[in-house]
Amino acid sequence: MMENENHNTISSKVLGAFAESAHKKPRLLSPLTLAYIGDTVYDLFVRTYLVNNSDAPVHALHLKAAKKVCAAAQSLAFRRIEGMLTEDELIIYKRGRNSHLGSIPKNASVADYRTATGLEALIGFLYLDGQDERLIQIMGTLLKEEV
Repeated sequence: MMENENHNTISSKVLGAFAESAHKKPRLLSPLTLAYIGDTVYDLFVRTYLVNNSDAPVHALHLKAAKKVCAAAQSLAFRRIEGMLTEDELIIYKRGRNSHLGSIPKNASVADYRTATGLEALIGFLYLDGQDERLIQIMGTLLKEEV
């Protein structure tokens, strides 16, 4: 996909709020950097979804969020979107999945952690590239409850 020139994206507004600095091209960032920002974006979508769809107290919301953002849950959620990804999106996902991760949390399998990192890299890329509509579409599918 071509570099997004729309200056009304969420990421451009966040970046613009801080400084008139040079905008880094998401495609040139390391996959772990994409996953770093993607983790936060994913968490924000999950928390927003839970707040809008639950009357639970904050502690219960936190516990529900933790269950949705763990590596195992992200790995399962990825399977729901895998077939809808473009070739370009799969390349970004695979770059994240195949990155040298260093240490793996003790409560996650290597396979789940790699899949979750790939998913977070994709989410981070879409966010930084200003592909808000696609990001919302993918996150909507990821957050749908399994029937």
